[in-house]
Amino acid sequence: MRERILRWTSIPTCIGLAPTKTLAKLCNHVAKDAERKPGSYPAELAQVCNWNELTQAQRIDLLRRTPAGDVWGIGKRIAAKLAEQDIVTALDVAQMPAGKARDGWNVTLERTVRELQGISCIPLEQAPAPKQQIACTRSFGHPITTLLPLIEAVSEFASRAAEKLRHGGQRTGALLVFAHTSPFRPGPRFNKSASIQLHPPTSDTKALVSAAVSGLRRIYEPGFQLSKAGVMLMDLCSVAEQQSDLLFEDPVSKHDHGKLMEAMDRINERYGKATVHIASTGRTQEDIAGWRMRQERRTPRYTTRLDEVPIARA
Repeated sequence: MRERILRWTSIPTCIGLAPTKTLAKLCNHVAKDAERKPGSYPAELAQVCNWNELTQAQRIDLLRRTPAGDVWGIGKRIAAKLAEQDIVTALDVAQMPAGKARDGWNVTLERTVRELQGISCIPLEQAPAPKQQIACTRSFGHPITTLLPLIEAVSEFASRAAEKLRHGGQRTGALLVFAHTSPFRPGPRFNKSASIQLHPPTSDTKALVSAAVSGLRRIYEPGFQLSKAGVMLMDLCSVAEQQSDLLFEDPVSKHDHGKLMEAMDRINERYGKATVHIASTGRTQEDIAGWRMRQERRTPRYTTRLDEVPIARA
């Protein structure tokens, strides 16, 4: 223990004075687990964990309580290799020499080490690169055993993915839809996916929902308690750089309804999400089928919803 304390004191004392992206992820993890898993972290950090308000002793305690595999940027495989060298907690990772992390593993782990020491190494992206894929996946609030609620869920996911696609000024040339059972629940296992090629590439919500439902019908089998489904858009291309298809004279006008989609997006932006939506998504204001997420632990939306702003009465 004395050796470990001495090693810690050799780390720059600026740790935590300027929170980094990795430390922000760590605080988010602590705030959730302190409530969900009593005893894993101090109870007073449940829901809110502000790194700047913690003392140096509290910060060291949090790092000591956190397994290395729970640190953002360290997966199970790297965590297992770190454990072979007696590096099992976030505190151990923060105590690693940066050069050792780079030479023994890679530059990504070196950045993680420096970020845990309070040195920002992951800059904010002012102009992020165009997305290569867009995915919308959700776990269900309750297991789904029939096709109709599954169609509603997949239609909703395809609609959300289509909005993201249009927001980025892109079109997609392929769609993948999947569904699977929970790996933690006993019973028969199901895990299937289907890929649908789109000719020509499109950002039309109707076309994407139709493709997703078609793929879902192809893979669906009764008798399983499905816990999660999702839609992934692939082969993305820019609207300005889209390559025409020789099989169609005017592929965009025949297969896309750009003006209609723009109008739908503007209405939903002004009056609220899903004000106008595809009929197969069901009645979005009601959760009759029970597939929508429960979101019992969702962070309050203080900055966007007036009805969720906390009120203090003296």
